[in-house]
Amino acid sequence: MNMSLIQRKRFLTLPILLALALIGGFVSTAPEASAATKKAAAKKTAAKKTTATKATAKKTAARKATAKKTGVRRTPVRRTTAKKRPRPRIAGGPWTTPTYADSTAGDFIDGEDLEARRAAVEALGPFNGSVVVADPETGRLLTIVNQNLALSGGHQPCSTVKVPVALAALNEGIIDRNSKIQVHPRVRMNLTEALAKSNNPYFASLGRQLGYDRMEYYARLFGLGEKAGLDIPGEQPGHFPAAPPKNGGMGMLTSFGEEISLTPLQLASLLSAVANGGTLYYLQHPRSVDDVQSFVPRVKRRLDVSAALDEIRPGMEGAVQFGTARRIQQLTNETVLGKTGTCTENKTHLGWFGSIGEVGETKLVVVVLLTGGKPSVGPTAAGIAGAVYKSLSESDYFARLREDPSRTNQAPACCSE
Repeated sequence: MNMSLIQRKRFLTLPILLALALIGGFVSTAPEASAATKKAAAKKTAAKKTTATKATAKKTAARKATAKKTGVRRTPVRRTTAKKRPRPRIAGGPWTTPTYADSTAGDFIDGEDLEARRAAVEALGPFNGSVVVADPETGRLLTIVNQNLALSGGHQPCSTVKVPVALAALNEGIIDRNSKIQVHPRVRMNLTEALAKSNNPYFASLGRQLGYDRMEYYARLFGLGEKAGLDIPGEQPGHFPAAPPKNGGMGMLTSFGEEISLTPLQLASLLSAVANGGTLYYLQHPRSVDDVQSFVPRVKRRLDVSAALDEIRPGMEGAVQFGTARRIQQLTNETVLGKTGTCTENKTHLGWFGSIGEVGETKLVVVVLLTGGKPSVGPTAAGIAGAVYKSLSESDYFARLREDPSRTNQAPACCSE
């Protein structure tokens, strides 16, 4: 059957109309669905806010109740989204690189051993600090790099104070090298491990057992609180407190050196006595070549601690072999005994390292003190001392020192004033 033209048009138009009707239905209902979704989301957000507000109110009420009960008000911690930001470099700050002149300007070097000085200056490099190199057999100061810092009023000794504390405890019979002390609920440690790893609880315990009076006696005996040198211009005596620290007591005094001011010269003097078997020399800093030629050692006093000296040696050697100063092993194969120290004093980072280097029968004492930013830590100071030993051992300096005229002059009988 043939369809007329009108019938054909109607037949083709009908699907189009149906499609338009369907689209119109979707369009008309879409805003209603969207509005319903938004309303549900807003309701959910409001519920979350209400829950958070109730939780905050509950915490605030609890905090107020605690403050009312204890009389101590706690300010709530403001929490912010963690965001890592680069730290800007501040001109003149601890992360800048000072020149050598910053540490050596004004140093008097006419009577110094220039080879020892060159090794110390090169090892110190850009760090703000001081390096002292001494001959433990005579008390001669071979070089003092940054004399203003080394001769000043001193700094907190940090963990280097553990050397005199260990000597005092050993000499008093409180411990021997193998005595173990509980430093943690599951850990007991002996003196060798405690010195090597600079364990604070161990030495805090020794301090409490020693008590202030005995510790003060040994501190004075070892030269703390008095000038280490003989007629060295500008030298200050440091300080040893007249009583235990109010904050932390003997534990802080004997583990961190709290309230003690120690100079690099005083630490060099004590370590020289450890190296030579117990003779505390006046440290002397020759001012000219003539002073070097006529140098005569001056004995301050003899320390009756020879047995204790043998007991602390393994711990100081262990610090270099497996403890806080082990980076020295990357620099030299010579025998080095040492003690690191790291702490903060008046918002300034301090890094100490006191050491004894041995090549054959010849010994040297090297003390490093760093002050400034975070690089100023004990292990960094140990690396500087290691570089000094490396340079001097490679140039056969130890062999030449053994024949130095300053070692051949006879020391006077104890004790010079």
